[in-house]
Amino acid sequence: MAKVVVGLSGGVDSSIAAYILKQQGHEVIGLFMKNWHDQTGVLEADCPWLEDKYDAEAVARKLGIPFHFVDLSKEYMDRVAEYMFAEYEKGRTPNPDVLCNREIKFDAFLDKALELGADFVATGHYCRKDTIEVEGKPVYRLLAGLDENKDQSYFLCQVSQKQLAKALFPVGDVIKPEVRRIASELKLITAHKKDSQGICFIGKVDLPTFLQQRLEPKKGRVFIVDPESELFQYDWDKSEIEPTDEVLSQLSIPYPFHPRYGKKIGDHNGAHFYTIGQRKGLNIGGFPEPLFIIGTNVEYNQVYVGMGQEHPGLFRKVLFIEADEIHWVRPDLEMKIGDKKEFGVRIRYRQPIQKAILHRREKGMYIVFENMQRGITSGQFAAWYINDELVGSGVIG
Repeated sequence: MAKVVVGLSGGVDSSIAAYILKQQGHEVIGLFMKNWHDQTGVLEADCPWLEDKYDAEAVARKLGIPFHFVDLSKEYMDRVAEYMFAEYEKGRTPNPDVLCNREIKFDAFLDKALELGADFVATGHYCRKDTIEVEGKPVYRLLAGLDENKDQSYFLCQVSQKQLAKALFPVGDVIKPEVRRIASELKLITAHKKDSQGICFIGKVDLPTFLQQRLEPKKGRVFIVDPESELFQYDWDKSEIEPTDEVLSQLSIPYPFHPRYGKKIGDHNGAHFYTIGQRKGLNIGGFPEPLFIIGTNVEYNQVYVGMGQEHPGLFRKVLFIEADEIHWVRPDLEMKIGDKKEFGVRIRYRQPIQKAILHRREKGMYIVFENMQRGITSGQFAAWYINDELVGSGVIG
């Protein structure tokens, strides 16, 4: 049996991950990490780290395993939070949870676990791992969790083979209600605790307030865009069966919004505080249907909105990933320049898998979806699958 360090977060999933590993006969150690100090913008009573630490420690005592604490807040600030602030400043919408897994849980945290003599680290993620052999060498596969309602493989879309080699996911074969049932039976303090929400290790935040730690409010104009605008008139029924690189490039670019396409309806406090598909936060009323953000321009500090959740400005069919942003969880499956291949793709957590064709080009990857996609957002991650295996990902341009 192995020595396994479990990232005890103070939640029910990691609690049961530790329990399962102990039942399997492993030597289990609980390690709680503190990743955030500043509570600016964090909504009261959400993700109080000290309470989580007490709960994690109580679980360790109940399970009879050693408990350790590590402060990784400097690493989190340098490698996750700084990236997040920089991306919002550029008008992009990052996914800190994906970065947190790549940079903290399976890197900085892994280093601390190895210092404790660990053979593996384990988390409470709802995903699975198995090992196959390719050309005589072990290759690790990242698989979706069996609980389709909780599959968290998307959040691990940036991990490497080296990181997967040391990772265990004990609850990946378990459904959430069963996790709750086991915790209740064991009378764990986390049995009925609500799942964490919001930004990884920070919690649920008022985003503008949180971002104002670094980004200054800046008054600008809000424009409403007519759904009949020429911007949205591309006829896919008459498009090329095999689109040229020029067409792919044109269609992968976010809509080039300009005041001439819209009408001023109000003001905002900073274009970098808004993201595609956002509904709340504008405080502009008087329209028969809700307004949604369909575009921003941080250079000129403009925000563009469309009325109704079916506004064409919310939908696109092609996205692009720069060459240096493409990541293969399975490097042995990497596409060569000029290749095209069908995959299942998702552009956000819990989105149903979407059929798409990936076109590998020298400058990057074009993803052409079978159906129009709502809310393709620069800075987020697109992850591609073969059946239930996540094989690669990249940052949407």
